[in-house]
Amino acid sequence: MRWGCHLPRASWGPGLGRVLQPADERIPFLIHWSWPLRGQRPLGPPRAFIRHHGSSADSDPPPGRHRLLFQGAAETEAIQQHRRNLAEWFSRLPREERQFGPTFALDTVHVDPVIRESTPDELLRPTAELALEHHPPSAGLPPLALSQLFDPDACGRRVQTVVLYGTVGTGKSTLVRKMVLDWCYGRLPAFELLIPFSCEDLSSLGPAPSSLCQLVAQRYTPLKEILPLMAAAGSRLLFVLHGLEHLNLNFRLADTGLCSDLEEPKAPAAIIVNLLRKYMLPEASILVTTRPSAIGRIPSKYVGRYGEICGFSDTNLQKLYFQLRLNQPDCEHGAGGAGVSATLAQHDNLVEMLSRNLEGHHQIAAACFLPSYCWLVCATLHFLHAPTPAGQTLTSIYTSFLRLNFSGEMLDSTDPSKLSLMAYAARTMGKLAYEGVSSRKTYFSEEDVRGCLEAGIKTEEEFQLLHVFRRDALRFFLAPCVEPGHPGTFVFTVPAMQEYLAALYIVLGLRKTTLQRVGKEVAEFVGRVGEDVSLVLGIMAKLLPLRALPLLFNLLKVVPRVFGRVVGKSREAVAQAMVLEMFREEDYYNDDVLDQIGASILGVEGPRRHPDEPPDDEVFELFPMFMGGLLSAHSRAVLAQLGCPIKTLDALENAQAIKKKLGKLGRQVLPPSELLDHLFFHYEFQNQRFSAEVLGSLRQLNLAGVRMTPLKCTVVAAVLGSGRHALDEVNLASCQLDPMGLRTLRPVFLRARKLGLQLNSLGPEACRDLRDLLLHDQCQVTTLRLSNNPLTAAGVALLMEGLAGNTSLKHLSLLHTGLGDEGLELLAAQLDRNQQLQELNVAYNGAGDTAALALAKAAREHPSLELLHLYFNELSSEGRQALRDMGSTTEGGARVVVSLTEGTAVSEYWSVILGEVQRNLNSWDRGRVRRHLELLLRDLEDNRGATLNPWRKAQLLRVESEVKALLEQLGGPGT
Repeated sequence: MRWGCHLPRASWGPGLGRVLQPADERIPFLIHWSWPLRGQRPLGPPRAFIRHHGSSADSDPPPGRHRLLFQGAAETEAIQQHRRNLAEWFSRLPREERQFGPTFALDTVHVDPVIRESTPDELLRPTAELALEHHPPSAGLPPLALSQLFDPDACGRRVQTVVLYGTVGTGKSTLVRKMVLDWCYGRLPAFELLIPFSCEDLSSLGPAPSSLCQLVAQRYTPLKEILPLMAAAGSRLLFVLHGLEHLNLNFRLADTGLCSDLEEPKAPAAIIVNLLRKYMLPEASILVTTRPSAIGRIPSKYVGRYGEICGFSDTNLQKLYFQLRLNQPDCEHGAGGAGVSATLAQHDNLVEMLSRNLEGHHQIAAACFLPSYCWLVCATLHFLHAPTPAGQTLTSIYTSFLRLNFSGEMLDSTDPSKLSLMAYAARTMGKLAYEGVSSRKTYFSEEDVRGCLEAGIKTEEEFQLLHVFRRDALRFFLAPCVEPGHPGTFVFTVPAMQEYLAALYIVLGLRKTTLQRVGKEVAEFVGRVGEDVSLVLGIMAKLLPLRALPLLFNLLKVVPRVFGRVVGKSREAVAQAMVLEMFREEDYYNDDVLDQIGASILGVEGPRRHPDEPPDDEVFELFPMFMGGLLSAHSRAVLAQLGCPIKTLDALENAQAIKKKLGKLGRQVLPPSELLDHLFFHYEFQNQRFSAEVLGSLRQLNLAGVRMTPLKCTVVAAVLGSGRHALDEVNLASCQLDPMGLRTLRPVFLRARKLGLQLNSLGPEACRDLRDLLLHDQCQVTTLRLSNNPLTAAGVALLMEGLAGNTSLKHLSLLHTGLGDEGLELLAAQLDRNQQLQELNVAYNGAGDTAALALAKAAREHPSLELLHLYFNELSSEGRQALRDMGSTTEGGARVVVSLTEGTAVSEYWSVILGEVQRNLNSWDRGRVRRHLELLLRDLEDNRGATLNPWRKAQLLRVESEVKALLEQLGGPGT
């Protein structure tokens, strides 16, 4: 993995009063248009639109316009009601957009894709050239704005029919949606009436006859009163025909007769043909959107202008899109008011990093050529940096992304097989993706691509389907490589999409060996005839003395079982490969997969390679994550909508094979980043029972050094928070945790016996959450390490409230937490409120003699405290001696550790003290540590001179050498 829009598609169903369907079938730009609104609410003030790169809002009425056609009160009210209904429906957000904030509105952040005018000659270009490469716009044909679509052509002729075409993901539906909303809010004065039709909806009616008036009235009830006036509307009436590829149009007069009567029932396709012929409503304006493969369904003589939607071919448009979407004020709030996740400065920082990467990394700019991939980048960044809605996973984002682009799409509406476009992509692009993953490559030659596309094609119909796929969708998945050193190669548009499609190819069972294919056919044949043959053989065995017949009879029963075992072995092999990929540690200091995704998008330096590793080796750590995610119940339900169903039994068998392999390799001790990847796999799988069985042996959670973002905290809490067995240790040292992370991880903390939170910059506010943790009735923490956090005395006051009601904690480390005299005096005053504490470490807190002596006295009087660490505090010689004298008494109580020596002997805790110094050399004040070490060294030398015991002298010399080594590391004198 190297780096890491558009509007929901339309399908207006009949029946204006029908119940609204969920508007989440398509991506931000593709709302499922099933038109049914009858609302009576006033339109209200229009939204404050932010318009960029050419808007239909500046469209002025052509010269010579007549007075308004619909001037009567009834007609005016009908038009206004029609506007309100359209605006209400087209303003609805799909579920995937609601993650960006409760008041997020697409119409306020819209950026127009580039539209360039093309000629019929260009449309006849060979498909081999159209498939994968972008061609520069023709000279003399500047980009078109929406306001210019119906301007006169170069010869001054009036343009009545405009065809906009573009491959999947370029934003065809975005423009339709924008145009409709512009008209609703009065920013499209050239047209008095706009009637949008979804060709997908019209195709669902089949050949059933219906008149144009009936089609309009069924979908837009308020327009019933003005239907008689449509003929007089002329060019001020605009029909929008979205998704022409869904209709099979026939312009031959012998098949589709002429018709100009608005009331005459005809098949919907025949009505559209006569509208395009200009035989019905000859003055009306028509806007058509379609995929490239269906352009030829309209003869060019009926088209006034062709426009190719080129997406965001300008990097500035991409930057503008990201800036508007990522800087939404409501992005700070998670679903359900989870709280502020990122400041405006953090959002600005994300946009700035992304902009720099777009400028310097040309491959991501090539991917963001498609507006839909811009949406995917924003959704991924939001997933990584904002509170995650319940149940949302990276796999669900990619699956929804594909559903919103392909759901309900047939590859070719004229083909009788009615093959799903996504199913075809999974079979062809999935094969290419998996071959790349298995051979560890991301760059593909033209031969590689052709080999996967043309594999198994034998009939003319199959070649026709390939032709359609190449023109309409191939560019959605593959892009020419623009990186130096790889000329003439292709890459997946987004690197993570290669791993997703490879995983999809596997879970759909599309990868089959020759043995499996032949074995399946044999097993099915034997299964069909086995019962009949067995019956005949049974009769013959009774009548004839043939001893071989029973043996043959049993062999027939064995064949299906043998095939079942072959399939099972194949699943185990895939599971083995997946698990090995998950636990692959060939990258040097490999980042966790979530950091790799963020780095690939934002341009942060990615994982460093081991010096001995081949430079071209690729890492595919998302592949196993996507495999687990695709087997989840939610993903399987969405894939079924895409025409890619996964049988429950197959999913169960795959899960069992994966569990078997994870159970073996998952018991090994993993580096922190690999352990987080393991947990992320379980988070993607979304199966608590599966995770509980696989992770039942996990006893130590060591994520030290992993940057724990809100998403990672959610992942760990979701996977481990519901477990029942205790965790011996949870180590989250140096993880950049904050109070929100502590709250998220509380279910995991409640299972921990040892909890390490060192080096996390936790302040007094975090102590509120720690107090609540200690007071929880299920808390079983016995060791709590909070060293190197700026808790201060205010934080300790909150901790003491928790200690007062806690019965489990026995070891508490407050080393280097900025307590000072006030903090130690507070501890001394309230230490007796807890009766179970056995060890307390308050070293290196800048405390003086008075506070240290008061705490030591309280510790000596404590019923359970056995050890108190006070070294590296600001103690005078007299203070240290008083503490030594207090610790040397034999009347019982806690031992006080203030130095490397006890009397003239070496303290048994000398290695603990120097170990703390060694671990914290990079984070502590070097000058201050050097001063303390020099005092300890002088103390050791004095004690060595005062003793005559040779054994003690040798021990003191050994410790002196350790102190001198530390001083040399600090740059101080070693003697």
